Amino acid sequence: MAAPASPAVEESETKDTPLPYAGIRVVEFTHMVMGPTCGLLLGDLGAEVIKVEPLEGDGTRRLLGSGAGFFPTFNRNKKSIALDLKTPEGVEAALRLIATADIVSENFKPGTMKKLGLDYETLRKRQPRLIYVSHKGFLPGPYEHRTALDEVVQMMGGLAYMTGRSGDPLRAGTSVNDIMGGMFGAIGAMAALRQRERTGLGTEVQSALFENNVFLVGQHMMQFAATGQAAAPMPSRISAWAVYDVFTVKDGEQIFLAAVSDKQWAIFCQAFGLDELLADPHLKSNNDRVRARDWMMPMLRSRLAGRSAAELSALFEARELPFAPIVRPEELFADPHLNATGGLAPIRMNDGSQSKVPLMPFTLGGQRPGIRLQPPLLGEHSRDLLRELGYGEEAIAALQAGVGRKP
Repeated sequence: MAAPASPAVEESETKDTPLPYAGIRVVEFTHMVMGPTCGLLLGDLGAEVIKVEPLEGDGTRRLLGSGAGFFPTFNRNKKSIALDLKTPEGVEAALRLIATADIVSENFKPGTMKKLGLDYETLRKRQPRLIYVSHKGFLPGPYEHRTALDEVVQMMGGLAYMTGRSGDPLRAGTSVNDIMGGMFGAIGAMAALRQRERTGLGTEVQSALFENNVFLVGQHMMQFAATGQAAAPMPSRISAWAVYDVFTVKDGEQIFLAAVSDKQWAIFCQAFGLDELLADPHLKSNNDRVRARDWMMPMLRSRLAGRSAAELSALFEARELPFAPIVRPEELFADPHLNATGGLAPIRMNDGSQSKVPLMPFTLGGQRPGIRLQPPLLGEHSRDLLRELGYGEEAIAALQAGVGRKP
């Protein structure tokens, strides 16, 4: 399903108060999702983020299938410079650029930046105030040599086990570790900037997929610590709440309905004329109802099966009970709340067409941080940046020869 048409794409102006990281320059050597997410967050908050790309461009510009939207999603509010880091001239240009930066961010394989002479230990000698963010699969330790993917750490970190049915591990339906790992990298960079204000010195920040995944499943680890019983996969878990399920209703539609307190249970029963259940002493408390789910839930499913999802939504919303229609991602483009609150902004896609993209899920002074720069074309800002670094036109032409070549 194609995304709906959007207004003409324009760069938005920063309004009133400057964004919190305006004046901070970030140079990123990143690709895919994790590293670009870090730059995305800092860029949305006002930093000048310069994306260093190979001459053929970030590979996510060309991905198909589930990766087709990666580049426009994670690379707004950035500038692009194309450099061949396999040449001494390209590395020298990168070093000149880094010399102007507050933050360097990278997510290459361990050892790659060191081979280029662009690792933290080398750069800190030149720039003691530099903050250096590394995004890796694992923090330093026995696993650090392994090649990691979001799916790899979900499998080895308990998340796939918790998401799938028993005996059928299933990765989460989005790049949760890549995205959150990049967010934690940005949080680390923010902390390092604050620390630099006090000490005058930069530092290295490390963020990792595996450790991020373990943080996500920590609640299940602690459930075991508290109860001595292993957490069951989510589809077969013993829910903490009695009514907290997806119901199949009229015409095969599905809707999530919940009643998570005694008060909500009373409202729920009154709304559907279930006075006999409200009066049943075996269903008095939430824990009583959890213990009675084996016979209570089939009864509730039967009583609600003839009602439409729209009718149930209206009843639950009017009574301030938790509910949710089962929505597909492509349907969110038309979501009335997102569109009314400015949660989606015009974005330029890889092929030049226009769509809409979700903004950061928070406000500053009542406004969502917006899009100042559209996802850059490959090398869109190379000439301006190289001139700023002191390169003449002939040297710029030599550095940019071959930009856009196919890998």
